[in-house]
Amino acid sequence: MAAASLNKNNSAVKRIMQEAKELANDPSTDYAAAPLEDDIFEWHCTLRGPAGTEFEGGLYHFRILLPAEYPFRPPSLMMLTPNGRFELNTKICISFTNYHEELWQPAWGVRTAIIGLQGFFPLKGQDAVGVGSIEYPPSERKRLAALSREWVCPHCGDSNLHMLPDPPTNASSSVVAAAAAAARTPITASSALLEDTTHSQIATPETPQVEISIPQSVPQIESSSEVTPEPQPIMHNIDPLLPSSGGSAGIIQTRQAPFVTRAGVATPIADAGHVSQAARRRTPKAPLWLDTAICVLLVMVIAIICRRVT
Repeated sequence: MAAASLNKNNSAVKRIMQEAKELANDPSTDYAAAPLEDDIFEWHCTLRGPAGTEFEGGLYHFRILLPAEYPFRPPSLMMLTPNGRFELNTKICISFTNYHEELWQPAWGVRTAIIGLQGFFPLKGQDAVGVGSIEYPPSERKRLAALSREWVCPHCGDSNLHMLPDPPTNASSSVVAAAAAAARTPITASSALLEDTTHSQIATPETPQVEISIPQSVPQIESSSEVTPEPQPIMHNIDPLLPSSGGSAGIIQTRQAPFVTRAGVATPIADAGHVSQAARRRTPKAPLWLDTAICVLLVMVIAIICRRVT
């Protein structure tokens, strides 16, 4: 089906073109897939074997057949490269293919099918049983993985290694990183030299810390008429911008703060003697009528006692 004869308003065509564009703009090192030029409903994909398995290092080419109702119906997968896990030119029975349409979701796509197929490679035993599955010894699978790199697709005309090159190794990445660091080194050195020169020309001395002790208690002023000047702490003005001399951090200018006279104000701190005297002055005295009543009662009691005795 030529691209020029496609119905651009068809939902399947729109979806397939969108997925092809996404895969082209966001390539992966694990797979490479694209639709055929003469039929966008058939894709060819080269998949890298899962790491840590007997398929590691292998490159496997397979077909992805999309139905006309795509994405509402799942695709079909057919392996083309000998691998020892799936039969060749046979539709594979796994959960997201045409064998299990009830499990397919329209939100899935070609990328989902590719990643899912990679996950089915290392399955063994009962999990690996299904239509299109075969069980080869690990040694044979390793041999086929080594041969798969140079396998050429009859339709595409290119080898698997050409369609999906190996990603750069760690050594190559280290060389690139070292070269980039070497290229940045002159700029860094120049910046450091400029920074040191600037600091040497404009040096800002550290501001010394001056501790001023404050008395814990203030003596009480006995007489309110006497006015006594209260000493003020010495204020130190430190100018950090003045050049240092004699190894000092800066010049300290000292000026005496003016005296402030205060009227006689009693301080809140008083000794125990003054507190006791003030407490005695504030103690209330008994009223005079109470004393008189007590005396009258005493006289009456004495008179009653004397009458009974006589």
